[in-house]
Amino acid sequence: SAKLVLIDSHAVIHRAYHALPQTLTNRHGQPINAVYGFAKMILRVVDELKPNYLVAAFDLPEPTFRHQAFMGYQANRPKTDEELISQFELVKQLVDTFGILRFERVGFEADDLIGTLACQATKKKMKTVIVTGDKDILQLVSDSVEVFLMRQGISQVETLDREGVRRILGVWPEQVVDYKALVGDSSDNYPGVPGVGPKTAEKLLGEYKGYRQVYDHLSDLPASLAEKLEKNRSLADLSYQLAKIETKAPVKLPGKKDVWRLDRERAGEFIETLGFKSLLRKLEEPKNKSDSEKEQLSLI
Repeated sequence: SAKLVLIDSHAVIHRAYHALPQTLTNRHGQPINAVYGFAKMILRVVDELKPNYLVAAFDLPEPTFRHQAFMGYQANRPKTDEELISQFELVKQLVDTFGILRFERVGFEADDLIGTLACQATKKKMKTVIVTGDKDILQLVSDSVEVFLMRQGISQVETLDREGVRRILGVWPEQVVDYKALVGDSSDNYPGVPGVGPKTAEKLLGEYKGYRQVYDHLSDLPASLAEKLEKNRSLADLSYQLAKIETKAPVKLPGKKDVWRLDRERAGEFIETLGFKSLLRKLEEPKNKSDSEKEQLSLI
């Protein structure tokens, strides 16, 4: 069956930026380390995952529905480096040149677009792989959705199915949002239940299916824990709301006409303007390959 690959662009860009030396610049002295890392990841994804449909989702600077629900949402995030901001535009150009569909919607995060498309793909019996470094997205993993997770920098990548999510988080994908409701998320600056850490959350969710069921059984819990939960119910509810990825964002699954093909010449010209010589070699036509294999990128 057809395979849809969804790129969580900002997560990949941030990983690439922090993993590669900032001395990587183009001939005008502009830093291009994040663009290079992003391009490298795309080539790897194409080679290993062999997508029929390829979509890159982007966040926009405008506030989302989460900021409207909670003023402090993402408020403690450090300001993005100027050296990185200047590279976003180039990454978008790269995405367009590579013939990848680019999705962004005001009011929604890239995660919401990815969640919506993954849901639509599942209904169409399509297999989906999401490329990200962000563990929040693990809530979307199912029998037909896997996550290609960047564990460290951009070189260490692991494909996670349902069992894989349970192995690294201690909870099933469908419990990830409940887990976040209890422990919160410091990078997005929402609180969870103060005093409830990962181990406690894992134990509670091992016993009760979701955080609402935990609240149904407060009388069975140790008094001090029950009290913390009782006192912070509204924070748990808010954290659940903020952590849950929206699956009804205004985006539509690519159709038959959108099957991904790489225009090697166009992509090669763009990569050349950036000076990525090593990547150019990877874009060259594989020699003596059958036509069907030619469509897949050769990666040495």
